[in-house]
Amino acid sequence: GDTKHFCPVSLKENFVLYPGLQEYAAKYKEKIYYFSTSQYKDKFLKNPEEYVAHNEPLQAPPLRVCLLGIHGAGKTTCARQLADKLGIFHIQFEEYLQELILPKTKRKVGPSFDEDHEDDNKIPEELEDFSQTMTKTETEKSKQEVKLTDEEKAIKANLMDNTELPPKVLNKIVPDWWKKEPFR
Repeated sequence: GDTKHFCPVSLKENFVLYPGLQEYAAKYKEKIYYFSTSQYKDKFLKNPEEYVAHNEPLQAPPLRVCLLGIHGAGKTTCARQLADKLGIFHIQFEEYLQELILPKTKRKVGPSFDEDHEDDNKIPEELEDFSQTMTKTETEKSKQEVKLTDEEKAIKANLMDNTELPPKVLNKIVPDWWKKEPFR
């Protein structure tokens, strides 16, 4: 078909090149199309004109690059340069995770934001405006009242100890970058 061995429904609806399987093949206008699932095959057969090329070739999905490496390897630097050069979005995953739990934690978490270094950012007593700051007991009380959901606990563990994020959490975070604008 127009998408070779890739599923045309997955390409059209999700902008993802997903390999089709021979067991989910269908013939349309003397071309054989392969689908990733039986549901996509049925969807295609209901309205094939929606998924085939007409006057011009089907548009390829956007380029997506994932850089992996150990802490401090230069992933962010390389990613920013690639994004600038290729004109694509750069998503800093760790920063995104911080944004997800920041409303509850009220500060960034992780080894570089450890509580041991809290005194480094402390305002000297002479300059402190007591009318706008919480007392020590109020601060401790607010820390105790914060209840994190299981997902937020998993995100915090990832940021603190580099613990693997469960698929359930990833399945809530990652799909937006594939299916929603402006990332799609």
